[in-house]
Amino acid sequence: MTDETYIKTALSLAKRGRGWTSPNPLVGAVVVKSGKVVGRGFHQRAGGPHAEVYALEEAGESAKGATLYVTLEPCNHTGRTPPCTELILKSGVKSVVAGMKDPNRGVTGGGLDFLKNQGIDVTVGVCKNECQRLNESFIKYITTGIPLVMLKCAATLDGRIATRTGDSKWITNAESRQFAHKLRHAVDAIMVGVGTVGKDDPQLTTRLDGLKGSDPVRVVLDTHLSISPDAKLLHLPSTSDSVIVTNPPVAREKRRLLEKAGVQILVMDSSGDQIDLKALVKKLGKMSITSLLIEGGSKVNGSALRDGIVDKIYMFLAPKLCGGDDGVPICSGPGVEFMKESIRVEDISVHRFEDDVMVEGYLKGM
Repeated sequence: MTDETYIKTALSLAKRGRGWTSPNPLVGAVVVKSGKVVGRGFHQRAGGPHAEVYALEEAGESAKGATLYVTLEPCNHTGRTPPCTELILKSGVKSVVAGMKDPNRGVTGGGLDFLKNQGIDVTVGVCKNECQRLNESFIKYITTGIPLVMLKCAATLDGRIATRTGDSKWITNAESRQFAHKLRHAVDAIMVGVGTVGKDDPQLTTRLDGLKGSDPVRVVLDTHLSISPDAKLLHLPSTSDSVIVTNPPVAREKRRLLEKAGVQILVMDSSGDQIDLKALVKKLGKMSITSLLIEGGSKVNGSALRDGIVDKIYMFLAPKLCGGDDGVPICSGPGVEFMKESIRVEDISVHRFEDDVMVEGYLKGM
């Protein structure tokens, strides 16, 4: 067994915390002695014990002389939990292998340096790319204060997200839609426009087959505060909040009724009917939202891309054709004038969900 093998085991463990640890990162750890895994752990919830604590606790006395493999540099500071470096030192492990350094500029390298100075053998950078990809939202947030913004869209092969009558149920198959719910489970917030709320009356909750899911904060762009007070997403037995983003002036009575129902109102500057999305994502970052999934209609999709807030896309394509030029396009509003100005998607991967295809990729320069 190699260091890569054990870090990949730790990565698999870390993924079990997806949807529950934010704003903390996903972390997995294993303790290995004489070629045998004697302890396993992963960070399960924000404020709870870190992965190393669970792994070393399971290893017990077997940790002495063993190697600790962890996907992220152990912490060396006191937050809601004590520093993991102290526990590692007390456990008696002889070496630590970390997938990556802590991206937090204020503490990066500190935990590994502490352990090294205490005589523990330290290795860092094993499966670094995989470890960084696992925590891409945490890395973006901790280094910029802004959430990782993802745009998810489902379209026909001729680029339509709805027919000429506005019908869109369903473009993709059940397997694709279940993956979309896994995305909702993994993110802190989901954003749509009020037009989508009026047309589809969505709940914007997470519904996983046979599993409990984490509901994201529901963000609705509504410049004129025109949302129906009967909209489903305003009356859910969910522990996550509903946030309506609007612009001044705000109708006092409508605001009062919505806030009485537990809805948070964010008043943002805007240009005409266009809310300043760059300012909005900064505001969401200040609310400890580390990741945002856009599930909007063509207007929101176009605005998000033109404003340059999107980091990543999930584009589902179904083997269907609407035909004609009167269906609803993926994006509305002005596009680029020349092909050389088009937004380039890089580092793409392609996935199949039965007969649907999903393209996952990152926007150039993001």
